[in-house]
Amino acid sequence: MAAVVTYLVIFTVISSALAYDPDMLQDLCVANTSAGIKVNGFTCKAETNITEADFFFDGLAKPGKVNNSVGSLVTGGNVEKIPGLNTLGVSLSRIDYAPDGLNPPHTHPRATEMIFVLEGELDVGFITTANKLISKTVKKGEVFVFPRGLVHFQKNNGDKAASVISAFNSQLPGTQSIAMTLFTSTPAVPDNVLTKAFQVGTKEIDKIKTKLAPKKS
Repeated sequence: MAAVVTYLVIFTVISSALAYDPDMLQDLCVANTSAGIKVNGFTCKAETNITEADFFFDGLAKPGKVNNSVGSLVTGGNVEKIPGLNTLGVSLSRIDYAPDGLNPPHTHPRATEMIFVLEGELDVGFITTANKLISKTVKKGEVFVFPRGLVHFQKNNGDKAASVISAFNSQLPGTQSIAMTLFTSTPAVPDNVLTKAFQVGTKEIDKIKTKLAPKKS
């Protein structure tokens, strides 16, 4: 029994250590996004080719133009935009919301998220695995945390635009929108799975798919 307990403790420690972005083993590992080599992260650019531009990004400075049906826009400041973030385990995003805008229910499989409200007022929340909704109204200057992997959302119920800065403990947290994942995947989730899960008919499923389908240019 003692051996089993020891094994479980060791397994828990190792699992926790591997649960987030791996620790860096050198001062810098600027992402070489053009290398064409897939690893858990990105390979390192040669140090002689590193410049200050690898650590700079001004894309979060101004509000993004919200022009979609849900009324929100996410601008990422992750390793794909800032190569110097590779192996550092952090990133930011800016989210802008039109009046009545929604950042639809979604998850980040690789990171916990913390938002800081720049402007406006938002109703935010997440759902635990016990199916409990934890929600609150947050205002300018306030912070709210969404635990890693849990479904969460933000809704601007005001008549003015709102915006937040989101911080993540991953260089590339990933995002899975619940609706988009279920109704616009390729190949498609079978209709008989969706009709059974949502207890609706095929016509309702087709209607949702049509509304969520990417607009043709």
